[in-house]
Amino acid sequence: MFDEVAAGYDRTNAVLSMGSAALWRTATTRAVAPRPAERILDVAAGTGTSSASLARSGATIIAADFSPGMVEVGRARQAGIPNIEFVQADATALPFANDEFDAVTISFGLRNVVEPRKALAEFYRVTRPGGRIVICEFSTPPATLVRFGYSAYQRYVMPSLVRLTSSNDSAYDYLNESIRDWPDQRSLAVWLRDAGYVAVGHRNLSFGIVALHRGIKSSAS
Repeated sequence: MFDEVAAGYDRTNAVLSMGSAALWRTATTRAVAPRPAERILDVAAGTGTSSASLARSGATIIAADFSPGMVEVGRARQAGIPNIEFVQADATALPFANDEFDAVTISFGLRNVVEPRKALAEFYRVTRPGGRIVICEFSTPPATLVRFGYSAYQRYVMPSLVRLTSSNDSAYDYLNESIRDWPDQRSLAVWLRDAGYVAVGHRNLSFGIVALHRGIKSSAS
């Protein structure tokens, strides 16, 4: 499915988010706080838009994605950025050593993993002690009015936009279903703590339509 939408993925996301995707990406980059000489793993990197934002810091970015189509498009689009390396990888069985990365981040990809808690355990394994995790993901708006409005947008507006911008309508039917089925902010925080992370917290973006989750791998690990 992701192979099929790779070419138009960024355009469709920009339209469906009404321009908010760029703002969410900026917030995620600031939360990761990449620094020169760091190694950062960007999981479900897709076409590398988040990786490119992180790479401006001078850090080395490993952009991993399960979809070979996304990896192919990402390599082409980010070819001019020397400190990004694209790798095809399964989030639940990462091909990296223990304690390899200063930070791990994933944007709008964790809910697409069949076993997300297994993926969190893998993220923890490959992060060095004292390293960071940052997850940007769709979430549950705490205000009833916002939840109602967002639900109406998903049901009545998004399908029309998808037909105009995407080559695969069914892929975005799946998008809506995955968002509706995804746990809320508190539940994901519990998953992070269960994986071993400390100093776990979240910040709502766009009234909670999206949430930015953070945690630290204990230096005692």
